[in-house]
Amino acid sequence: LNTVQSNVSAKIRSLEDELGVALFQRSARGVQITPAGRRILPFAARLSKLLSDASTAARDDGNPKGMLEIGTLETTLALRLPKLIAKFAKAYPEVRPVIRTGTTCSLIQRVVDGELEGAFVVGPVNHPHLISEEVFREELVLVTSSITYRLEDVAAIENLKTLVFRIGCSYRQRLDALLANLGIPAPEPLEFGSIEAIIACVSAGIGVTLLPRGVVTNAVHEGLVNAHELPTEFSKVDTVFVRRSDSYCSSALIIFLDSVRRNELLFLRQKDQSKTPAIWLKSR
Repeated sequence: LNTVQSNVSAKIRSLEDELGVALFQRSARGVQITPAGRRILPFAARLSKLLSDASTAARDDGNPKGMLEIGTLETTLALRLPKLIAKFAKAYPEVRPVIRTGTTCSLIQRVVDGELEGAFVVGPVNHPHLISEEVFREELVLVTSSITYRLEDVAAIENLKTLVFRIGCSYRQRLDALLANLGIPAPEPLEFGSIEAIIACVSAGIGVTLLPRGVVTNAVHEGLVNAHELPTEFSKVDTVFVRRSDSYCSSALIIFLDSVRRNELLFLRQKDQSKTPAIWLKSR
């Protein structure tokens, strides 16, 4: 804070005097926040974000610059964003993109708390403080070891385990629903922090997972895993970009989102023009 501790204490006591309540309980064992302090804490975070937005707006002359801090799912980062971010950074060298990964639940909370300008998460998202925009549509596939050839064979796997990201991942919830639909009791989940680790463990026969089709294309071609097409209610998923409805949208974010939209339109056109024979298990 670039100030001495006594100044912080004086500011806190002044605020407590103005409010007429104690925000901290002080004792010989230290300082603990009071119920009143807990209630005011979210307002402090919002005030801090509002001041930051005001500063950004004052300096924003329409020329994108400064930090652009956004969140994304691991799968979206792997499949959709690398080339797009590289192209954006080259076109706007004064912008410093900072990418934070997480689950849908954790990223939404960080956007609500003002820690991120926005985030790519699994939709739909209905939150009173957020604006959401559909940007990508993915096809999910069930990924198994290379010796599992049919979707029906999954039920016969002994000691079946699901290989997933940590709690809060929307793919994880959908995988549980899929297995329940196949008549398989909820298996033991094993949590991982990266796509590469999940695919490697699926290949080793440790368990099954649910991932976007594009993420596992190379592993399928190499014979490391099999990917099983699913009914529409389990396979189709929208990735949306969310941001606070009351936050300032910087020039950098506006141009970045426009780049995302144009890139997705180009991707869909190329996809329509170059449809190739499917190698997925449904076609065998």
